[in-house]
Amino acid sequence: MRQEVVLFAEDWDSGAAAWSAQRHETYANDPGAATRSNQSRSDQAPAEGLPPASEAHCRYVGEWVGTKLRWGLSADEAEVAALREVADGCPEQTVTYERRRAQK
Repeated sequence: MRQEVVLFAEDWDSGAAAWSAQRHETYANDPGAATRSNQSRSDQAPAEGLPPASEAHCRYVGEWVGTKLRWGLSADEAEVAALREVADGCPEQTVTYERRRAQK
């Protein structure tokens, strides 16, 4: 099972605060967003730190971007810069996603 990397407080700051209760529930139960990893990282975005294992950075960034795109979440300038910096070293990493429809 793939583990989701976008953390709940980051989600909230990136647009989830405006979601309906139903959309929050759907997000929390999304098979692609199954479990939050890196609990020790708390609510840090990529601009504030990456997982300690450098070999995981490319996959981490790919999953982070995929989640943001799938759920229509925003990214601030610092986050985008950090993601691009890591992604520059990940020529084999791809991001695939299916956009989740907004729920009322």
